Amino acid sequence: MKRFNIKGVTVATWVRISVLLLALVNQFLTITGNSVLPFSDEEVEKFVTFIFTGVTAVIALWKNNSFTRAAQDADKMMKAEKEKSLLNNEN
Repeated sequence: MKRFNIKGVTVATWVRISVLLLALVNQFLTITGNSVLPFSDEEVEKFVTFIFTGVTAVIALWKNNSFTRAAQDADKMMKAEKEKSLLNNEN
């Protein structure tokens, strides 16, 4: 049987596990009729919609959006240069 290496666990892993446990406890309490979070369904919906819109906007703006012919040509040149660079590094 494999042993757990608690010392090697990252902070991100602990955060994910903690959030999961919090979600499970909250779900159990919600099922039993005890709402711990002081938010209405409408407030949660607004917040989720806001976060979704924000994340979508950041992703859309972060990507290279080439609408003009010059930008599209530059993208092709950049791709060719990257491929050329990769070929040179392999040799």
